[in-house]
Amino acid sequence: MALSIRQAEILELARAEGRVLVDELAQRFDVTLQTIRRDLGEMAEAGVLERVHGGAVPRAGTVNLGYEARRRMNADAKAAIAAACAAQIPDNCSLILNLGTTTEAVARALLHHSNITVVTNNMNVANILLENPGCEIMVAGGALRRSDGGLVGELTTQFFEQFKVDYAVVGTSALDHDGDMLDFDLAEVRVSRAILRQARKSFLVTDHSKLGRTAPARIASLAEIDTIFTDQPLPPELADRCAEWRTDLQLCPATAEG
Repeated sequence: MALSIRQAEILELARAEGRVLVDELAQRFDVTLQTIRRDLGEMAEAGVLERVHGGAVPRAGTVNLGYEARRRMNADAKAAIAAACAAQIPDNCSLILNLGTTTEAVARALLHHSNITVVTNNMNVANILLENPGCEIMVAGGALRRSDGGLVGELTTQFFEQFKVDYAVVGTSALDHDGDMLDFDLAEVRVSRAILRQARKSFLVTDHSKLGRTAPARIASLAEIDTIFTDQPLPPELADRCAEWRTDLQLCPATAEG
């Protein structure tokens, strides 16, 4: 179906913010709640949105959002998650930060840590941490993705296999209902698996928009993660599984000030 002008704007909002709410859309467009619900229903039938309680989220399918859109999406939540994660990382330690806009937020939250070594395949992370004189930065080799500044491939995997670090901080593109972390790029998945193998403790940083999204490649199960940092509670069934796996859950709600 062809989207109306209002529906096209709703789709752009959903992609930029990660979620749209019926009440807020009705106020924004000065229409009734029923009109917005009808819009969202038609867009869900068209396959561009997925209905959730109170609103809708982008239907990612097997196509990832653009990098700048992902960077803007849920920025306040990512900042809160990053601050909570960085608070669990002491001075005088080593860690790996992988690809993703949330791990970049963690890098910003580490700017005042001292005597840390960060190993990364994320050029954006490396550039952020240049501002911290107490951080030694080691950057992986590999094929550079111009779209997001990530280094991936067999050389990148081999690079990480040379290390044994205290912490791994990783993100995910999607989180399945059974607790599997998913991604769109198989080369990136192989790198992420190597990172998790080479760390004594593993942290997942992810905002709520990744719940219920789909992606074709499996990274690992939350059973292999020590702590999850996220901004909203997990579904009860998944939270129960995490408790069985002894995977700790740290809730980091975004503040009004971000």
